[in-house]
Amino acid sequence: MKRRRGAAAEPGCLQAWAAESQALTARWRAAWCSRQGPGRAAEREARHQRDGFRELLRRIWGLPAALPTLPLELTVLYNSLLFAVGASDSAIEGEAEGIRQGLLRVLEACGACGQDLSTEELWQKVLQEVTARELQAPLHRLGALQAAWWLAASRLGSIAGLFRLLSNAEDPGRACCREGENELLSLLKAWRVPAEEASLPLVQSTEHLKEILCTAAAFLQGLQELEAGNFATALSLFQEAAGGFCSKRVLAQIYTCLGCCAQQMALGKKLPAAASSSPYFLIRTELLVDTPILASLLRHRHPSEVKYLLAQRCLQDGRVADAVEHYLDFLALLQEGLQQQVPLDDSSALPRIPEVILETASALEQAGRYQDAITVCEEVISRTTGLIPRMLRVEERLGCPSPGAGLVGRLLSQKKESLCYLAWRAAGYLHQGWAWAKLGESKEAITKFSRCLGDLLRLQLYGSGVEPTENLLPEVEVLQKIRLLSLVGRGMQFLDLGRHKEALLDFQYSLQISPGDPAAASYLVQALWKLNRKQEAAAYWQKFFKTHPGEDGQREGQGRSFPLYLVSCLKQAMFPHSESLARSIQDYLATTSWDPSS
Repeated sequence: MKRRRGAAAEPGCLQAWAAESQALTARWRAAWCSRQGPGRAAEREARHQRDGFRELLRRIWGLPAALPTLPLELTVLYNSLLFAVGASDSAIEGEAEGIRQGLLRVLEACGACGQDLSTEELWQKVLQEVTARELQAPLHRLGALQAAWWLAASRLGSIAGLFRLLSNAEDPGRACCREGENELLSLLKAWRVPAEEASLPLVQSTEHLKEILCTAAAFLQGLQELEAGNFATALSLFQEAAGGFCSKRVLAQIYTCLGCCAQQMALGKKLPAAASSSPYFLIRTELLVDTPILASLLRHRHPSEVKYLLAQRCLQDGRVADAVEHYLDFLALLQEGLQQQVPLDDSSALPRIPEVILETASALEQAGRYQDAITVCEEVISRTTGLIPRMLRVEERLGCPSPGAGLVGRLLSQKKESLCYLAWRAAGYLHQGWAWAKLGESKEAITKFSRCLGDLLRLQLYGSGVEPTENLLPEVEVLQKIRLLSLVGRGMQFLDLGRHKEALLDFQYSLQISPGDPAAASYLVQALWKLNRKQEAAAYWQKFFKTHPGEDGQREGQGRSFPLYLVSCLKQAMFPHSESLARSIQDYLATTSWDPSS
């Protein structure tokens, strides 16, 4: 028998569909309650429920739309789409077509059509023309689901427009958001969630969906404001999101973004606690927020990278005890297995492993653990012993090999690699020298500084003949700095042993490498002074500090950027007696008639 438009389905069919929907929902709720965490069993159950609701929806849609069946039909559609998302772990754009089909069937049951309308126009027509009370709650739930899809696509304007319609449908006289408030969040919070009916059970409550929408909307807008550089607005939105409904994983991401904003604004605000979100919710915050800036901020870091970055930051900030702890933990990871514990791809935050070991030695020195620093450096020295040519002839301004350079490019790369090996080995001896010096073992310190300088003799530079400190290849510049620090360090030990002539030679060689180095110049003046060559000391002191005003032997890096593992050596090489030396020279000049300018 042919049914007329809008006629009710057979009572038997409606009851059977309702019973099947209730059974599927009950089965999911039982499975949800019986499991304590996500897993393959939960994924299989979600796929099974998705297929069950899809089959039920297919049978319902096999008949013409009718007002009496629409509340059940829209509820089955809501549950079906939730499982479509949960089973695929993403908000699939194609599944949103199911919402459009549901709205068209609502219009069909009311004797209207809307095939040519956009989704936004379709929602407007349905909410303005369909006034049946029994359809309001199912339509509102479907609207929340539509908002989830639009949120995943960053269509925030469409969401705001939809919730204005939903709010007007509930209360036409409701006021808009107040000035200064975020309109979208105000609309979402003001939306009144329809009560769940016992005869039409849901697999995820609309109340939970509302909370997730609010959290995701705040998070997404915060990311957009962060990318635009509006840090104050972004901070406020991230704080809103942090107090919302999300998993621990998403909360960690939000805290990371809060940290980015706080760093930019130099603020430190107490972070709100987030509400817990069950891993079995089919629609979750993480499914709705996926932007390029979030991927950039939250690129997955291997545990070893995190441990290294913590150590590096502590060392840079002067928290040497914490730095030592993190560096030693990182080295322990290396001992457990390099391939498994350390990422070796180009995107890794880790420097070369010998550099990390040298940074560890630097941290140990600064923490006063000199013997441990010596032992750690021995690891680098022993492992680079057979990797450095007996003679390494390199052009000072060697360029980077161009693509397609073939054999020439490979040779240049090999030379750069050899320069790195030489720098690491020499730096190992340099650190050992400073560590022995701190232990009061001047002779042992001199031996290590001499071995460092001996290794550096393997390097033969040739070039255009310009000043050796100008525009050097970075690897060569590091080696020159290591040579300078070794000469200054050895000269200081010679001074302590009273071997002033040998100290003077080292400081003179230092100034040949770096003519403007204030520490080397100050130590040279001190050596001359101790040799009772006071007139020369005063002349050199006045000449140097006249041409280098403001220098007092305290400058660490001379404006250049050097590896982190050299920072402690730069500090130790600074001249500590600038004021007393200056007073001695000034007193000498005041008591003598000698004119240094003559």
